[in-house]
This record gives sequence, structure tokens and C-alpha cells, in this order.
Amino acid sequence: MFNSTVTAVAVAQDPKFYSVEDLKTIVAEAKDAARKAAQTFINDELDGEDRFACGFAWVSIHGVKGNTKLGKNLKAAGVEQAWDRSFQIWNPAEVGFQNIDCKEVGARAAAEVFKRYGFTAYAGARLD
Repeated sequence: MFNSTVTAVAVAQDPKFYSVEDLKTIVAEAKDAARKAAQTFINDELDGEDRFACGFAWVSIHGVKGNTKLGKNLKAAGVEQAWDRSFQIWNPAEVGFQNIDCKEVGARAAAEVFKRYGFTAYAGARLD
């Protein structure tokens, strides 16, 4: 269920104990899940074509203050804090196409990974 490279403390699903390395591993796992989900969607639902509405998608992690150890570790792991004080990763699937549906599927997959590790995470999207 959990990535074997995340420490035993991390498996306890208490995010406040995650190290920067744990968080980097979790972020990489979330991005990988997002990439796979987005690619599967574009291949299966859109026959491999980038068409329909353009937009943006992201995953937001809520309930973490930026001045806490966890907040500082998230920042050190490359997760940026947004204007609303959530931590966000834009386009977690890191896809080059513009289709919002694909990007949103990827963001939802990334949010699910963060939830498995005990975070409060949601996917967000908006049309361009």
C-alpha cells in the first residue's frame, strides 16, 4: 500500500513526522500517479488527441501551517504555499497538453496519494 522507501514513522500516517525525504518520495509518487492517470485518460477517452476545453489543474494540501516543521519540510520538498495558505502542486501530471479533463484526472489521482499518507488533499481545476 505504501511506498517502501518512506520511513516506518510515515507509514503511521501522521504527516507531522514526515521528513523532507519522505515528502519528496510522496510527491514523486503523487506525480507519477497523476501522470499515469492523465495519460490513460487521454489515450482511452480522447483517442490520444488533445482536444476540447483548455485549463489548469492542481492538488491542494490543507491543514498545514507554513511555519510548522511539516510546513517547512513541504517547502523544502518543493511544494509551494499558495495565497490561501494551502500547499499546492500545479499540473501534478506534468503534462504538456492543454485539456483540462486530463489534467483534472491527474490532480485527483495525486490527491488520492496524499490522502493515503494522511493529508487532507483536494484536486482543483479551472478553465482557461
